[in-house]
Formats: sequence, C-alpha cells, structure tokens
Amino acid sequence: MNAPSGPALIPAKPSLPVHTAVVIEDDDGILRLILKQLSRESIPNIGFMDEVEALRWIEENQSVPLLLVLDYRLRKLDGKQFLSELSARGISVPFLVVTGHGDERLAVELMKLGAKDYVVKDARFLDLLPVTVSRTIAALTAELRIKELEERLRHSEKMEAIGTLAAGVAHDFNNLLTTIIGYSELALSRLPSIDPLRKDVEEIHAAGGRAASLTRQLLTFSRKQVVQPQSLDLGEVVLGIEKMLRRMIREDIHIVVEAGEDPAWIKADPAQIEQVLLNLAINAKDAMPDGGTLTIRTSLSDPPPALAGEDSSAHPGKYVSLLVSDDGCGIDPKTLAHIFEPFFTTKEVGKGTGLGLATVYGIVRQANGEIQVESAPGEGSTFRIWFPRQEKEEIPRPAAPAAETTPAACSETILVVEDSDMLLGLVRTILEGEGHRVLTASDGDEALRVLREFQGTVGLLLTDVIMPKMNGWELVERARALKPEVKVLFMSGYPEKDVDADGSLSTREPFLSKPFSPKVLKEKVRGILEGVAAT
Repeated sequence: MNAPSGPALIPAKPSLPVHTAVVIEDDDGILRLILKQLSRESIPNIGFMDEVEALRWIEENQSVPLLLVLDYRLRKLDGKQFLSELSARGISVPFLVVTGHGDERLAVELMKLGAKDYVVKDARFLDLLPVTVSRTIAALTAELRIKELEERLRHSEKMEAIGTLAAGVAHDFNNLLTTIIGYSELALSRLPSIDPLRKDVEEIHAAGGRAASLTRQLLTFSRKQVVQPQSLDLGEVVLGIEKMLRRMIREDIHIVVEAGEDPAWIKADPAQIEQVLLNLAINAKDAMPDGGTLTIRTSLSDPPPALAGEDSSAHPGKYVSLLVSDDGCGIDPKTLAHIFEPFFTTKEVGKGTGLGLATVYGIVRQANGEIQVESAPGEGSTFRIWFPRQEKEEIPRPAAPAAETTPAACSETILVVEDSDMLLGLVRTILEGEGHRVLTASDGDEALRVLREFQGTVGLLLTDVIMPKMNGWELVERARALKPEVKVLFMSGYPEKDVDADGSLSTREPFLSKPFSPKVLKEKVRGILEGVAAT
C-alpha cells in the first residue's frame, strides 16, 4: 500500500460499513493533504488504500465503505476500470470522483454512471473536498436511515400479516380441538378402566391437549393470547429461574446470570417472561453442542434503537433491558431474517416445532417491548429485549378460593349457536347429558327464527362470537328484544379482548375460551343458570 501509516481496515459485519469513507489515491503527498483536510471536518473512520488493494479487500471481506473517494487518474486502473471491476464482482459502492483539471467532461460522464459528486484538483481543491465529502456522507447517511425505516416497516407488516394468518388458523383449529378433546373426554367417562380401548382414547385426548398448546403458541405469536400482566421485577424473575436453567442446561455450558442493583420493574405476565427465558436458553444450548457460556443480564436502559430519536416520550432510564447471549455457532444472515417466523426451524425433522422464537417475539411485542438479535456464523448470538419501565405497583392478594358446593339439579332450555357442525353436536351432547333441553342454530338468522318460533322460556343463549352473516354480540342484542330474560354465554377461539367490540364481554357477559373441556362447559353453564358466576 503506497500510503502513510494510519488506521488499518478491519472486516465488519456484512450489513455495516467498516469505514465512513475510503480514499483511493496513489500519490502519497496528495493523500496526506487529503487526510489532513478531512480530519478538520471531523469525519470519522477515514481509510485509504490503492485501487488493487481496495478491490481485493472489498471482495475478500464482503464489506464496503459508506463512500469511496476515488481519484480518476490512477497508476494501475482508471476510475472507469475500477468501477467496472466492482460491477463485475456484483458490488455497488457510492462514490465521489476526484479529477485533474480539464477532466470535467470525464467527471460528468462518471456522474451519469452513478457518482454522487465530483471535485476538480484546482486551487480550491483542498477546501472543496472536505465540504463535498461531508455533504455526501450526510446525504448517504440519511438515505440509509430511510432504507432502515422502510425495511423495519416491511418487516413489521410482514410479521403482522403472518400473525393475522396464524391467529386465523388457531381460531379454526380450536373448533376442531374442542371437538376432539370433548368427545374423547366423554368417551373416557364411559369406558371402564379395564377396557382395552381406554388407552387409545387417552392417547387421542393427550394429543388434543398437545395440539391445544400449539394453538396457544400461535396466538401468543400473533399477540392474541390471554395474558395476566402484573408489575414484576425482571431481575427477580431472572434470579428465580436460574436454578431451573442450571438443571436444564448441560454441565459443559457455563451460565452467567447478572441482575442490576436497581429494581427493574416491568408490567408483564410472569409465566410468559419465564417462557421467554426458557426458550432463549434452550435456543442457546442447541447452538453450543460443544459447550460454551450462556449470559443472562438485566439492567435499566435507554430506549431501544428502534425508538431512540423517534419517540419524544422515550427518555433514558425509562426502559428495562434483558440480554441473553451465547458464544455458539451463530446464525447466518439468510436465517436471521426469518428466525421469528412461526414454523421456521433449522432443526432436524421431529426435533423442533419452529415456534420457540416466534413465541418469544409474540410475548415481547404483547408486553409493548422490542426485540433485536445480533449474530454471525461462528460469533455466537445476542438477543436484546427492551420492556417499558414501570413504577412498582401494589400487587393485589389473590382472593380466597370459594368453598366447593354440590351442584344443584337445574334443567333449562338452552339455545346453542355455532357455525361448526361438529362442535355444535358436541355441545348439544354435553348439555343434554346434564338434563337440559337444547335448541341449535348454525348462524344468527337461524337463531332468531328459533327464538321467534319457540313459545317457552329460553334460559341461556350460548353463542359463538365470530360467525358468518351476524356476529355474536349483534345476535344477543336482537335476541333480547325477543327474549329479554335470556342469559348469555359467549364462546370463541379468539381471546376475549379481541372479540369484545363494545366492552360488553368484559363488563357484563360471561366468556368461554376455546378449546374447552366438557367439565369446564358444564361448570360454566351451571354457574350462569344458578346465578353463581357472572363471568
């Protein structure tokens, strides 16, 4: 390299420039003057090399500077040849051309090829170059920022679309699971313990339960899972789960747990935060087959990069951060772009559902948090999570459990409205087994017709919320115009908060979440009819 000694160029992460600018100039004297002038403009991270070394370094390290300051007249390659070599390698770098006096025509030609600007080596050269470089870097930085925001928006929209799809799949699947779990439970209640079929039915029931767990993970990813947020100290949660992690993680993995000295209060569901820690720890364990170090750290934090400078309400110290890092095999950029998507997995068939990190993503976002990951092959992975910081709140004591009472005999007429024929048949079977008279309808219009034609008293309207033609709360409003005395129980595969259009569910009407077991359905219905349970 025909250049004075200076900072060495080092490889960087593929998405980031190593240097703000690299000067390609083969005249040592001019190079010294250029670097001296650029330093006066406080432009950081200026590198330099000749044209051949620049081509080799960029190709070997797969990294480019933010800006090339390219002298057109070089000893080995002229500016056009250099840019052609870059293009042949599939590399695109923003560049600024430095030309000799009289080369303005060439400079304009290079501008047409994509040069950001040019500076002529005349009497004003050393004054104009730093200003031009600084202005060009500012413009490029703004362009990068806009691209980052656009990419973040595209990613957010993609994840929202996937979440909507996942929630829809989970909702439909919950109808099937309620039927599977319900009929298998009914069969078990009728099969003696010595019946050879009992073990088979137990396996069906257990499989339904495992499938229900998968739908809950899908709903968590789509941020539609029912949660019970409360104020908790994230540091205490981390320290509390440490023993479990040490039992779960292999002995060849060293675990380092560090909780900040100051209380790190957040508002979240404690069970879900533990699930985040477990999922990330398992992920780290799998990335370190030959052992290594797993680090978990909590601290008070400034806003996450996604919010810093954008949200006026985001002030230093208003967030709590959770860091989970390992020194395992790392993640390549192609995989990194998909790791939070449900069912995406790099594990062998049968060794992972692809929902672990998707669940983490859903939990964090549902708690109004941000999550980012830094990783590269052979360099381990670091997950950083930010939660909004909360002031400590008084956690109410749990109410004492109500004394168990013997169910009283209660026979009523119940109208069940459900668009799934299988689920409608199951609910009818369960309720008739309790001695109730059951009327059925597959949609709101049919339900209203049944109410108009039925001359007796309807004690309970059990209706799905999301249905074709007419939704559940509209049906209830019109049904009460016909039968003012009717009690209501809503059911849905979506969480209560996502089907509560006007607040009626949370303030007045009981709600039953799918999938449910026959026992839960019977207890809910009995409580409503007897006036024991209002919700």
